[in-house]
Amino acid sequence: MHLGGVSAFFLAWLANFKLLMFAYGKGPLSDPLISLPKFAVFACLPIKQDNLIPDSPKTAKQGLKSFWNYVLKGLLICLFLKAYDYTDMIHPKFTWVIYSFHIYFGLEIILAIVGGLAKSVIGIELEPQFDEPYLSASLQEFWGRRWNIMVTRILRPAVYEPVLYLSTPITGRKWAPLIAVMGSFVVSGLMHELIFFYLGRNRPSGEITLFFVIHGACLAVEVGIKKVIMGRWRVTGLITGPLTIGFVMVTAFWLFFPEFLRCDAISKALDEYAALGAFVKDVSEALLPKSFNNVSMV
Repeated sequence: MHLGGVSAFFLAWLANFKLLMFAYGKGPLSDPLISLPKFAVFACLPIKQDNLIPDSPKTAKQGLKSFWNYVLKGLLICLFLKAYDYTDMIHPKFTWVIYSFHIYFGLEIILAIVGGLAKSVIGIELEPQFDEPYLSASLQEFWGRRWNIMVTRILRPAVYEPVLYLSTPITGRKWAPLIAVMGSFVVSGLMHELIFFYLGRNRPSGEITLFFVIHGACLAVEVGIKKVIMGRWRVTGLITGPLTIGFVMVTAFWLFFPEFLRCDAISKALDEYAALGAFVKDVSEALLPKSFNNVSMV
């Protein structure tokens, strides 16, 4: 489940879109000086050119902060796993809230592990995928700057800009971005359907695509309202923040999580955690006696 989900995201989605842009001379793979090994790495992993710059003291501080951030989220996942033993005593809706944070924290940690391996093996750092999305004050901020940042950077040149170019002569420069936003969300929904197919091998239900279509339409309305009022009236983030996260959670409970549960993702993930725990236990039991024997011999 963990390996399949990450592989589907990196290869079936990001890599294909990068290769599609490469066919038109765009994107991170279109550099004529790039070597074949780097071409393969750039195609399969979320890497930007500026990630090749050596680390600075500021980057080191950010890395330390991220380390403790991941430790905290790892501890929370352990608490979530323990909470699953008492799901019969927890309200189902609250269990779904736990699922949502488990998925988010799990994605961050998995991508951090992949990033750490990439940096240690090939010396290239992966760009972050999330920027604390629960702090978003609007749908535009949530989808554009905080959630799945690499997807946003891929969808912009691969979908948003072509749709914007084609729709501008029809709708005008002012409203064409709204059509491009909807096109990007429709494509994102279809690609999520593909990833869920790889996870559960179930026939797509269309609920995931509907989830993204609704969010694309609401985001288009939000952008349209901002264009009309032109900053003359602004609501504080203390109000818009909870409304934004609440809207994301409600629509996710309605359309996203049922599909996630339909592919039996949680039980499969728990089985993988149990298998990993058993493996670590077996390895430790095999190694500890040797260590004790060596100490005794000394």
